[in-house]
Amino acid sequence: MTIDWQQALRRHGLIAAFGLFLAAVAVGAEGFLTLGNILDVLRQVSITGTIALGVTFVVVTGRLDLSVGSMLTLLTVIVVDQHNAVGPFGAIALTLLAGLGIGAVNGVLVGLFRLNALIVTLAMLSLLQGVTLWYSGGSNVNVAGAGETWFAVFGRGSLLGVPVPVLIFLGGAVVASFFLKRTTFGRAVHAVGGNETASRFSGIATARTVAAAYVVSGLATAIAAIIMGSRVMGAQNTIGQGYELTVLAGIILGGTSLMGGSGSIWRTVIGITMLGFIQNGLLLLGFEYYVQWLVSWVVIIAAVWLDLAAKRGRVLA
Repeated sequence: MTIDWQQALRRHGLIAAFGLFLAAVAVGAEGFLTLGNILDVLRQVSITGTIALGVTFVVVTGRLDLSVGSMLTLLTVIVVDQHNAVGPFGAIALTLLAGLGIGAVNGVLVGLFRLNALIVTLAMLSLLQGVTLWYSGGSNVNVAGAGETWFAVFGRGSLLGVPVPVLIFLGGAVVASFFLKRTTFGRAVHAVGGNETASRFSGIATARTVAAAYVVSGLATAIAAIIMGSRVMGAQNTIGQGYELTVLAGIILGGTSLMGGSGSIWRTVIGITMLGFIQNGLLLLGFEYYVQWLVSWVVIIAAVWLDLAAKRGRVLA
């Protein structure tokens, strides 16, 4: 049996490179692959990973959501501020409703009014930054009586030695994977991303499907904001800055196509986790923090190139 090395490189090149990276870091940084460090990395990626679960639905439809970083900032400020005003239950409910509302606005503009997703979500990014500064008055907010509230369990707690944020992330992945793979909505998401025109003529409500995908993205970001607020027990006006890039890099690294129509939740989990270990390894090796951004750029370019190469290969075949 002849092995097509070119096709193998396209499909598994990034994973092979990641394996080599892990081996190199394990040699150069003692403690990299210890249980404690692995759990720390999983705790760190739980926030970006939770957001990425929702954004995966959007990307599979062939759209983008670049507003999630600013959305995370605003929702984290809301959950912390409202915790002091109405308590943790009310704060969580209001944050979830706000996330659903913002996602619905994005969904209506992109799905129902058919506006360009890149422009809409970039505009929403700017709007949410302004709303955050207006809501907070430009000041940071902190949870009052941080040592007396159970709210900290979402970001700082653990169950049987596993951090609660990791359990939320993986539990969310199970639920999201079920909806994306096993439900009519999930099949519609894939169909719209694969061929929107054919989906429309097949009777799929394409506009509502796209809109619903953005609502899922907003809900996932709200859950991530609850984890973030619980972990930090406070919020800065720039706390979510750059998260949209990290989320997108992880999704692409996992193999979800920017062209839409293909991708899975567990690929996203793998991609986000890989990116987390790459960033952690660079820090343990002594590289400056900004190197993470350079690596994220390289990862995005490499993953997109491999995705396009694979698409062209299938078309030519």
